[in-house]
Order: sequence, then structure tokens, then C-alpha cells
Amino acid sequence: MQRILSTHLPTRTGTTVRIAGWVHRRRLLKSVAFLIVRDATGLTQVVVTDPDVRAVVTALPEETVVEVVGTVTANGTAPAGVELTHPTVRPLGPPAVPPPFDLYRPALTATLPTQLDHAPVALRHPTRAAALRIAAAAVAGFRATLDARDFVEVHTPKVVATSTESGANVFALDWFGRPAYLAQSPQFYKQLMVGVFERVYEVGPVFRAEPHDTVRHLAQYTSLDVELGFVDDHRDVMAVLRDTLAGMLAEVARRAGGAVATLGLTLPGVPAEIPAVHFTEALRIAGAPADEPDLAPAHERTLGEWARDSHGSDFLFVTGYPMAKRPFYTHPDPARPAYSNGFDLLFRGLELVTGGQRLHRHADYLAALAARDEPVEPYAGYVDAFRHGMPPHGGFAIGLERFVARLVGAANVREATAFPRDLHRLTP
Repeated sequence: MQRILSTHLPTRTGTTVRIAGWVHRRRLLKSVAFLIVRDATGLTQVVVTDPDVRAVVTALPEETVVEVVGTVTANGTAPAGVELTHPTVRPLGPPAVPPPFDLYRPALTATLPTQLDHAPVALRHPTRAAALRIAAAAVAGFRATLDARDFVEVHTPKVVATSTESGANVFALDWFGRPAYLAQSPQFYKQLMVGVFERVYEVGPVFRAEPHDTVRHLAQYTSLDVELGFVDDHRDVMAVLRDTLAGMLAEVARRAGGAVATLGLTLPGVPAEIPAVHFTEALRIAGAPADEPDLAPAHERTLGEWARDSHGSDFLFVTGYPMAKRPFYTHPDPARPAYSNGFDLLFRGLELVTGGQRLHRHADYLAALAARDEPVEPYAGYVDAFRHGMPPHGGFAIGLERFVARLVGAANVREATAFPRDLHRLTP
């Protein structure tokens, strides 16, 4: 008999089916026992009245893997409006050792460090699993939106010979006796692939050896990178980003509606045109000094409130960051060379995306490195490609875990990460 998932049971009323999953909860009453079985799609209530079956259920601790064969019976108070009656129950493994927290409760009461220490079982909780389902749907929407716009997915090296940005902290490793580093970004490679496909994207891990110990930083995270050629300036890139976000959220609604409901979320709308302010105006709105070189988290929160109050938007572009705070490959604003054709996108008062227009002329790269007293040699393989003709181009990168954490209202990005890697954590 083919196994049926819990979400399919309402269509099988009156038939005998086989389900399998984990013992989520047992309620042993005097005349009846209720067994709640959890699978990847939800919960199934099993009603046990037979004494022999009850004895089997009594001996099964929570999280034991079981198979149940029974009749699908309508019951409006049961999950999905149906339950299994007249069941047989068979363990598919030994009795489980219960985890150090109750997975059947509506919320995990264990501290986050305890959850992370026991991530393989903590992630089984519906709220933790829901965040990961939303992440998967968001990535699917990212790919689908860009595929529909003739982007090509690429896969670039994660072990590199030099850092992407000068002065950055990188993880060093030994590459057959030569120094190498874990890639902190696919930036160089995705630019070079614009010279092949014009429009490219990548979904992959990036590594930052910055000793941050905050609720918004990870040492390894998933980056959703995009680069496109033949742009007029950074505004073309912002338009693609807007459409990409809309596609991601639409796919979350379509693929992960159950997870959205589990978490009680209202997904944000993406305005047809996301409001944008220049960096200098952003400083004024945030009440920051006019000579401030960057936005602090408190400034971002203030700007997020302003975008919500003034424009009804959860999203806000801040454009024109000072060139001094942007990587050497950033294209300056032709009208104000001290400022860049770069941007950040804030989502509910948190920096989510960095992007902009890049330099595309070989001579400009040589000048930019010289202006920063940077040698060309470490970047030779990258810079040399611009001698062979590259179109005006630009791109952006979205931090997946940060996006999902903000979307689900998590206080810590680790709540939206299956197995986080940070300053203190290398296991499990």
C-alpha cells in the first residue's frame, strides 16, 4: 500500500491508507488513546481503541518513527478535518530518545543556543521548519524570476587565490602547498561571466572571516547574486532587484503558504517603484551628521520607519553611498564623483542588499587601484578581462538568511539558518 502524506488525507475519506512519520504527541485517556503522527507536510490524528494497539502506542516515546494503517474518517476537530480510525501501528525503528525540549508544544521554549546545539531535532519543530520552507520557496522564486528574464545560472569557485575586496578578512587555507582563501563573494567571477552570457546569477555559500558576534551576521551564509550587462546605470539594476523580490515573495506565497500560516505572517507587498533616497538625504532623515561615512544600524531602523510612515513601504533604496565606503570596482556618479552609482536596499529597517553599477573599462580599473594604493598583480586575472571588451554592467547580492529572518520576524538570523556558522559555532 502506497504511503500517503498528511496533506492528502482529506481526499481519501472512507478509504484505508498507510501513513508514516514521527510520534509527535500521545494522549493516553482511560477509554481511548490519541496518537499524533508528524510527517513533512503536517499532522495526522490517529484514534486508538484496541487494547493491543494501545499497548504498542504506550511504549513509543515521542519522535519514534512509526507506520500506521487505518481508515480515513471525517472529524472537524482533527487536523485537516480527518483522522485515522481502526489503526494498526508498527514502529519503523527502535524507541527514540526524546530530545531535551518538547517538539509538540506550539513554541520551542529552549534557549537558542540549546536549539542550535541540538539542531537536527530542533529543526523538526513546525516553526523552525517553516522558516526553512520559506527560504526554499524564496530561492525558487529567485531562480524562476531571473530565468524568465534570460539570466543564466552560473557556479563559481569557492576557493580563490585572493580576496574579493582589499583589506577584507578572509579564511585562509592550504591549497596543495599554496595559500588560498574561501571566497567571500562571487563578485569577480559573476562580472566576468557577463562577458559570456550578459545576464547571470548564482546561489551559493560565501564566507566572511569578520569577527562579528551580532544577531544579523554569520561567517557563512547563502548569497543570491545577480549581474547584468548593458545597463545605463545603477537604476537598471534596482529595477531588476525590485522584480526579483516581487517574484521571490510571490513564490513564497505559492509554495510555502502553509509555512506562512504556521508562523502567522502577512507577506509584504513590493511597490511598483520602491522609494529611493540619496545617501545625503538619508543622513538627514536619520538625524545623522552630514559627514557620516556610512549608515549605522540605528540609522537604518529610523529610515525603515520613515519608509513605512511616508511611503507605506517595507523597502527603501538608499543610493549614492560615498565612494570611500564602496569597493574599488564601483562606478562613481558622473555628476558627483565623490559618491557612487551604488545602493543598499533596506528591508524593514535592515540592510538586505548591496548593489550598484561597476566599472567596465580597463583603464578605470587601473586608476581605481592606483588611487587606493593597491597593486594590480593580485587582481590581474580579473582586471585583465576588461582589456577584451566588457559592457556597462552592474549587479546585487541578497543575503538569504537575513532576508528570511526579517521576513518571519526572527530576532536572530540563526533562527532562519539550519546549521549556522559564526564566531563561536562550527558544529553540529
